[in-house]
Amino acid sequence: MKNRIDICFENLKKEDKKALITFITAGDAGIDTTEKLVLEMFDNGADIVELGVPFSDPIAEGPTIQKSSLRSLKNGTTLDKLFDLVKSLREKTDKPLVFMMYLNTIYRYGVDRFFKNCSNIGIDGVIVPDMPFEEKDEIQAQADQYGVYNISLIAPTSHERIKMIAKESKGFIYCVSSTGVTGTRSDFATDFNDFFELINENVTCPACVGFGISNGEQAKEMSKYCDGVIVGSAIVNIIAELQEDSVSRVGSFTKELKTSMS
Repeated sequence: MKNRIDICFENLKKEDKKALITFITAGDAGIDTTEKLVLEMFDNGADIVELGVPFSDPIAEGPTIQKSSLRSLKNGTTLDKLFDLVKSLREKTDKPLVFMMYLNTIYRYGVDRFFKNCSNIGIDGVIVPDMPFEEKDEIQAQADQYGVYNISLIAPTSHERIKMIAKESKGFIYCVSSTGVTGTRSDFATDFNDFFELINENVTCPACVGFGISNGEQAKEMSKYCDGVIVGSAIVNIIAELQEDSVSRVGSFTKELKTSMS
C-alpha cells in the first residue's frame, strides 16, 4: 500500500500547493485534547501532523517544547497510550501522521515491535532528531520492512552531507531553518537560496522547512523555497497558555498559516 505521505504530496503537486505540517506534543493538555487538536488542525488546512512523543531530555528542543514534553509526561503519557490515540484518530482521518521522537524511546519499546505497531495502527513516518544520518541503520531495516518512513533532517551546517542525505531520503526531508534548538524566531540568518539549491539538486523526495516559523508571513516566505513548511513551537505556545481550551485557537491559527501560503 502506498504511504500516505507520498499520496499527500502528489495531490498537493497536482494543485500547485505547498504542504503545511504542524507539530504538537502528544499528551500535552491530555490525550483527549490531543485528539481534538489533531482533527481541528486537519480541518483547518494542515496536510500532515507530527505528534511529538514526550521524552525526559529532548536535546533538540527549545524551552517551549521541553516544557510541553514534561507536562505530557506528568499527565502519564506513554507510547502505548499514543498508539491507542492514533488508532482512534484513524477512525476519523486518513491524513498522514508522523511521530517525532527520540531514539531511546524506540530502543526501550523494542525496534521491531515499535515499527510493527506503527504499521498496524497507521503511523506513516518517524523523525528521530538525535539519530545522526550515518547511524540510521539502527532502525532502517525495520522501518523499511513495515513501510514506515524514517524521515531525515538536514541542517544548514550539513554541507557535503546534504547530497548524501538528500539522495537517500524518503517521505520528505526535514530542512532545519537555523542552527540550534526549536523555538519561534523573528528572523533567520540562513542563506536559503544556497541551502535549498544544494538540496534541490540532489533530493529525491519533497523538502520541507521547519524550526522557528511562527506566523503566516514567515510561512509564506519560507514556502517559496521548498515543498512545505513545518510549524511547531508557535502552536505549542498556544496549548501551553490555554491547555484544554486551546482547540479552537489552534484551529484558527492553522487556518491563518494555510491561507497565507495559498
